[in-house]
Amino acid sequence: MFQGITEQVFLGNRIGDYLIFVGLFLAAFGMIKVFQHFIIKHLKKWAEKTATTIDDFLLRIIQRLILPLAYFGAFYLSVNTLSLHPLLKKIIDIIGMAVLMVFVARATLSIMSYGFDLYFIKRGKDVESDRSLTGILAVLKVVVWALAIVVFLDNLGFKISAIIAGLGIGGIAIALAAQAVLGDLFSYFSILFDRPFEVGDFIILDQYLGTIEHVGIKTTRIRSLGGELVILSNTDLTSSRVRNYKRMDKRRVVFKLGVTYQTSLDQLKVMPGIIEKVIKDVKDTTFDRAHFFSYGDFSLVFEVVYYVMSRDYNIYMDIQQEINFAIKKEFETRDIVFAYPTQTLYLNK
Repeated sequence: MFQGITEQVFLGNRIGDYLIFVGLFLAAFGMIKVFQHFIIKHLKKWAEKTATTIDDFLLRIIQRLILPLAYFGAFYLSVNTLSLHPLLKKIIDIIGMAVLMVFVARATLSIMSYGFDLYFIKRGKDVESDRSLTGILAVLKVVVWALAIVVFLDNLGFKISAIIAGLGIGGIAIALAAQAVLGDLFSYFSILFDRPFEVGDFIILDQYLGTIEHVGIKTTRIRSLGGELVILSNTDLTSSRVRNYKRMDKRRVVFKLGVTYQTSLDQLKVMPGIIEKVIKDVKDTTFDRAHFFSYGDFSLVFEVVYYVMSRDYNIYMDIQQEINFAIKKEFETRDIVFAYPTQTLYLNK
């Protein structure tokens, strides 16, 4: 009797064929569940003990992408054991192709995102890095999904070559119209990966100087010393000579001072030693040299060079002020007089 029931035909398939379909699907479903319950559980425990992030990433890929694809694959392989109506079979094939394209696109974006995460973590991830990563992924998503749609339509039998040719002509026109925007976009990638400066760096660009506040896809914002916000295109920054003072390990300082022509030779000879001692007594400085430089219009000029072992401008000014106070004190104790602009008139009787 049971064999008679299984031999009955319904919608082009025997009842036994439907039972085989259900059995195969349940068996595959059960195997996936067993894998998910036991293997994934052990993999999670193993991943928690390791210091690397690659195992955590692979677990996320398996749980979010591979397992859903496996469930659909179990259904797809099982249902293909049946004799289906051509239209229904075509619909299932289209759905299968769509699911596969979504899986490939999402897996590609996940791998790219993980790669960029590793890159930014290695160089020091911060809020601005997260913003940059979001901007990059937004562009990559458009490209990856566009390619996935093109491949999907090509597999459906659409004449993609004609569409791509039309898009190519239109793309050239758009590229010419948006040349400045694309230039800024490529400059953004150059800034992001080459890292000539970062948010928080103090830079000087021609007549503009200030602190980097934000690096966007098209523009970069600089907070000037006056307080106003200067907005420059990324192309302007990458095509100009930028001086980045935050990357400076130490600051070389050169200054001159002048004493009167009435200063004796003995006093002039001891002045370099006085200046050297003053600078060496100041913290975070390295003395380089002090020399009698030239005969000025109204003074005897000394040139002094030293290094401040900090990039901070305020620290440099504090040190220079301390040096100026100490030199003034030492010169006063030795009756060495600083020069100021004077003119002497000689009258003949």
